[in-house]
Amino acid sequence: MKKYRFGSLMSNIVIPAAHCIISIYLRFVRLTIINEDKPVNHMENGGKVIVALWHQRFFGVIRYAERFSIYEPSAIVSQSKDGEMMSQVVVRLGYRPIRGSSSRGGKEALSAIVEDLTRNQCAIHAVDGPQGPKGIVKPGLIRMAQLSHATIFPVYISAERAWILDSWDRFLIPKPFSRVLVRWGDPIVIPDTIEKEKFEIIRLHVENTMIEGHARDDLDWGWGEPL
Repeated sequence: MKKYRFGSLMSNIVIPAAHCIISIYLRFVRLTIINEDKPVNHMENGGKVIVALWHQRFFGVIRYAERFSIYEPSAIVSQSKDGEMMSQVVVRLGYRPIRGSSSRGGKEALSAIVEDLTRNQCAIHAVDGPQGPKGIVKPGLIRMAQLSHATIFPVYISAERAWILDSWDRFLIPKPFSRVLVRWGDPIVIPDTIEKEKFEIIRLHVENTMIEGHARDDLDWGWGEPL
């Protein structure tokens, strides 16, 4: 009974209140969006998209993410207790959670995402989450794109000023009245067939592309080094 009450409290009060507070907070952050037409045009022409982002950066674009709810994107969410809360947040954004991670239920989640992309056009994927290591693109992203025939679109999220938490990913929270840049990168097409020795080359290419893209934008704000 206590577990039920706690779950009900989280679902009906805590999470809605937190979502409301975060939405209000992010109204004090100024967003600049660049190249949004790239993934939108791709989907309007019938293509499938996997949006690739770092786990560290998603807080600053929570309100912006709601723009893509018209595509009803899917998103892998951890099977942990924290994942249950995140799952409800994902639903509030108009997205569809698929439970699993690299540590628990990874294969099932990958299969579910691939199956989902046979009927839908868009998936969102934190490529190094939910437990890291930070800045490492996991192989699941490449397999997901390969099996679903979806195109990877990196999205680079950079803040003018931010707090950085002492977490595994050094989670970034933009400060009020700061500017946040959301820049869509060029599409990355993964071949349907990949020779074993080339798989790691492709994974590293995607990883380096995302590292370099974020480093470029971070340094433009005057950061001494990439976050």
